[in-house]
Amino acid sequence: MYLRDTEEFAGAGGGAIALKPAGGTRRSNRDLFRRGLEEASQIDLVVDLGQRIGSREWWRGLATCTALCAAAFAFAPGVRPVPGWLAPPMAEAEADQMRAQAIAPEAYGADTGRRMPATALVERLADTPERPEVNVTTTLGRGDGFARVLERAGVGADEAKAVAAMIASAVDPADIKSGTKLDLTLGRRPNRQVARPLEHLAFRAKFELALEVKREDGVLRLKRIPIAVDETPLRIVGRVGSSLLAAARAAGAPAKAIETYLRALGQHLSISRDVHANDRFDLIIAHRRAATGETETGGLLYAGLSQGKKTLRLLKWTEGGREQWFDAAGIGEQRGQMTMPVRGHLTSSFGMRHHPVLGYSRMHRGIDYGAPMGSPIVAATDGVVTYAGWHGGHGNFVQIKHSATLGTGYGHMSRIAAKVGQHVHAGQVIGYVGSTGLSTGPHLHFEVYKNNVAVNPASVKFIQAARLAGAELRRFKATLARLLAVRANG
Repeated sequence: MYLRDTEEFAGAGGGAIALKPAGGTRRSNRDLFRRGLEEASQIDLVVDLGQRIGSREWWRGLATCTALCAAAFAFAPGVRPVPGWLAPPMAEAEADQMRAQAIAPEAYGADTGRRMPATALVERLADTPERPEVNVTTTLGRGDGFARVLERAGVGADEAKAVAAMIASAVDPADIKSGTKLDLTLGRRPNRQVARPLEHLAFRAKFELALEVKREDGVLRLKRIPIAVDETPLRIVGRVGSSLLAAARAAGAPAKAIETYLRALGQHLSISRDVHANDRFDLIIAHRRAATGETETGGLLYAGLSQGKKTLRLLKWTEGGREQWFDAAGIGEQRGQMTMPVRGHLTSSFGMRHHPVLGYSRMHRGIDYGAPMGSPIVAATDGVVTYAGWHGGHGNFVQIKHSATLGTGYGHMSRIAAKVGQHVHAGQVIGYVGSTGLSTGPHLHFEVYKNNVAVNPASVKFIQAARLAGAELRRFKATLARLLAVRANG
């Protein structure tokens, strides 16, 4: 007899036939299952239905998509809402009680005035303990007394007066700027019927000085803390470009300094006509830098304008108790010089003429300047407004007294921009061109009086200028040279 060596049988010797152990069959089934899983995992159920349309993979992807849609539809909720339970609305008294018991800030409804009472577990304190020290920050107000500020912060009246006297010995209280912050530390007091004692006070008294009052060995002592300050001026230069004002602001110059700069230059040239794009402006401004980092900007010290080979240099200087601008040669501002009261053209001179409205000849006591309606009218020189209002044929009229013997008048204004008693400067706007009163068109009627008598404005000249000399001129030039040695910012 022969033996078959197959997967199902194994020879057992002689003519015997033996079956393979059952464990081999289990392993074979496990292998088949594993291979089936591997083949199933390779099946791509997510198929791009836009490609290979009609293929077996496409139909399998369509079947998957249909099955997913059907499942979603089958398990989707119905149109009837799921029933739920809502708490019934509370009565007003219940709502107030709930807000009183809730942990919430007052801004969110804790406005009933009620509070949770203490339970039997809470032990009331017979006396609330005080903090050993209290730190207070207060501010010195405008017109405020130093002692009064300390009293408001909690310092006793006698101690506040003593501290104020100590401060006054170091610095004039008037020199302490309003808005200065005071940092105080108040100590422990023996009982609640007395004010807390001052333990420490610190504040910035001046830009270059800080003061500190501290209790040592039971006695308050004043300590001065000097602060190093660099007073090198700030110099700003740049190209005028399309606008002098905009260029100076872009360079970092303060608006107040630019305003002063334009006024100083305006006494020597016309800003709109004589300043060009390629000109270079030069401003030197008082400036202080403290060692603690603070800065303080003051007024304009020097105004310069470079126009190629021509350079205008103006330095602020005090002469005869009056501060004014002097050029590099030591010549000051021209005071009393008449300026054109309006930008316009001469239409009628001083003297007899045929009146265009009345129709007959009579004395014309001024000169007329034709100008567009609304053009600004400025004071010819410094003075005080003595009249501003309607004045018969002059219409809206302004009269200015410049000295004991000199005065000017401005007529036919559309609107008056000055008031009686107002001090005006040369070039300051006092009104606007109009055609009020006996007038045939917009113009300015300008009059000049000497000893209250009208004179021809074209014949009046008042040119006065201060001039430095000797030691004063040498100090002036030394100051100018020192300022010009300052390096420009940036």
